[in-house]
Formats: sequence, structure tokens, C-alpha cells
Amino acid sequence: MEAPLPTIATAWLPDVDVLTDRLVTAVFTDHPAWTDYRSVPPEDLRDGCRRYLTRVLRLLAAGQPGNTEDDPVAAEIGRQRAEQGVPLEVMLRTFRLGGRVVWEALLERTDGVPPADLGAAATAMWTVVDGLSSALSTSYRRTEADQLRRDDQRRHALLEEVVAGGTTGQRVADRLDLPLGGDYLVVVTDLEPDGVAALPGPQTALSALGVRSVWHLRTDTLVGLVPLEGHDARFVLTRLDSLARGRAAAATTADGLAGVATAHRLAVLALGTLPRGAAAVVRIEDRYPEALLMRSPELRRRLVEGWLGPVLRLPARERDVLLETLTAWLEADRSAGVAAERLYCHRNTVLNRLQRASALVGHPLTGRQAYVELSLALSALELPD
Repeated sequence: MEAPLPTIATAWLPDVDVLTDRLVTAVFTDHPAWTDYRSVPPEDLRDGCRRYLTRVLRLLAAGQPGNTEDDPVAAEIGRQRAEQGVPLEVMLRTFRLGGRVVWEALLERTDGVPPADLGAAATAMWTVVDGLSSALSTSYRRTEADQLRRDDQRRHALLEEVVAGGTTGQRVADRLDLPLGGDYLVVVTDLEPDGVAALPGPQTALSALGVRSVWHLRTDTLVGLVPLEGHDARFVLTRLDSLARGRAAAATTADGLAGVATAHRLAVLALGTLPRGAAAVVRIEDRYPEALLMRSPELRRRLVEGWLGPVLRLPARERDVLLETLTAWLEADRSAGVAAERLYCHRNTVLNRLQRASALVGHPLTGRQAYVELSLALSALELPD
């Protein structure tokens, strides 16, 4: 026989359905525990097996199969099975079983073929199977990567909808694998110009503590949704604060996913109260005065000018001394003695400085309103422009 392999392969093409039956049977009888085709309709599976076997026979019949690593038939099967969720190992096993079925079929019709020709035929046949398997794997992984990208895009679109205050419901919660109700911590952190977040690796860090979270990349911030699920918010924030390389802020909500948008707005507001260059995580609950001032720049300007304008226009040395004294006095609950200890000076020195500040601004430093307004004015000085 001059060319036994192409001749025999060609002879089997009309009977490819017989080989298809053999392959389908082998798929479910040869180590069935390794096979998972539950997501594939039976006729679809049979059609795929038939197309594969036909392709093997035609390539062998051609005598010179050439480069099969980009084979369109194997690539299409790989794409379909990836979309159906069939594991790649299952597909590669099926292709190997198909090679065995073809080889056994070829042997049935090799009477009188010299052993040397059989060896060459075996090499050619398994070269074809290896090439088709490679084409299958490449197409499968490409499809899988495309699916992951699409899933990631859909996930980010849903997260953007939640953060922006769009419709939330059980469908969205299920797609994001997040609880619809319950307490949430919403975290917002800066993105550096190079795209690096001020909180590096937050999801991994929280996961190590048994806290799950979802993080969403926006234009200039990274937003984290942390379902608390019994965890204390301060416990979570302590871990995040240890990661901080820049500004980050957080707010809580007890309204589940429906409350995330409001908590996000508050967290963004709290973030804006931190000066650039700060490296900390703050809660909106700890930044109420600053947040109120950030919401009203004109009110902030008026408070600063009305309570501190004349002080700010003093020479730098005197200005800084009076501002430091006012701050220490308020932090000491308006105790001149305690403030003096913190400032390492005499109590009378503190009283003299307070009197000087009062005379400059034209307001007595007594009474509830004066304490509130002076505190706000000093807080306003620490806010970013």
C-alpha cells in the first residue's frame, strides 16, 4: 500500500457517524467521573464530536495536515464549550479519546500494512490530534478571557449604578454577590496620578480578616463596599488605616445597598476635608464640622474672617503664637491652666494671649456661640483650599 494512512482515512469519512457513536460512548464510559457535559445538550455534544472526528479524518486524508494549531473547527468547538462552561480538561480528554477512536478505526483496515508504515501513520495521526488540541486550548482560553472581561465590565457597571444612586434590588445584589440589606461601610480613597490607590491591596487585607469587600475603580477614586455582616466598622477601619499611603474616608449606612449612594457622598465629603499629602482613613462621623464647612465655602470664608482675620494679618511669629494658644485653650476645654501646661508657659501668659486675640477680633471669647464659631473658624484653617 503506497499511502495507507490517507487512503484509510478517506475510506472512513462516509462512516464518520459510526466513529461518532464510539466517541460519545467512550466519553461517558471511560472514567465518567472525569466528564462534565451537563451544560451541553446531547445533540450539541454529538455534533461537536462528529465535527472533530471529521476534521481529523480529512486532515489525515490530505496526507500533509500542515499547521493545525490555528484550526478553525477545533477553535470553534473550544469557543462553544467555553461559553457553555465545560472545563478545558474535559475537552482535552475528549479530543484524546477521539484520537484513540480514530486510531483504532484505522487499525481495523490495515491488513498487510508494513510495521514501518504503521509507525509513521501513528506519528502523523497523533500530530494532528496534538495540533487540534492546541487550537482548542488557545480558543478556549481566549473565549474565557473575553468572558471575564465582559463579566468584569458588567460588574463595574452595576457597582457604578449602586454608587451613583441608581436602581438597586435583589437582582443587583445577586449579580454582585452582596447582601441586599444590612450594614455597609463605604470607603473612598484617592487614586494617584499613576493610577495607584492610596489604600494598596484593601480587598486582600480585609479578606485575611474574614471580611469580604468589593472595590470599584472610578475616574479619580477607588470605592470600596464592605458589608459589615456583624463586623465592627472601627475594626475594619483600623486595618485599612494601617495600609494608608494617602487620603481615604468612610461612611456607614444601615440601609443596605439602597443606602450606599448616600454613604458614598458623605465619604467623598469627608475625603475632601483632608489636606493633600495626608495619609489616614477618617470617618465622616469624626469630620462633621469640617464637612459642614466644606459644603459652604462662603460661610467658611466669613467665619475665618470674622473670628480670625485680624489675627491672620499679624506678623507670622505673633500670628502663630495666638493661633496655637487659641487651639490649645479650646482643646483643654477652655482651661487656661491645662492649656498653659500643654504650651509650656504660665497660666497668665495664656490669659494675656486670649485677651489680645479677643481685642483684635472684637469678640469676647465667652459663651456657647463664641466657642462654636471660634472652633469652626480654627477647623476651617486646616481644610484644603
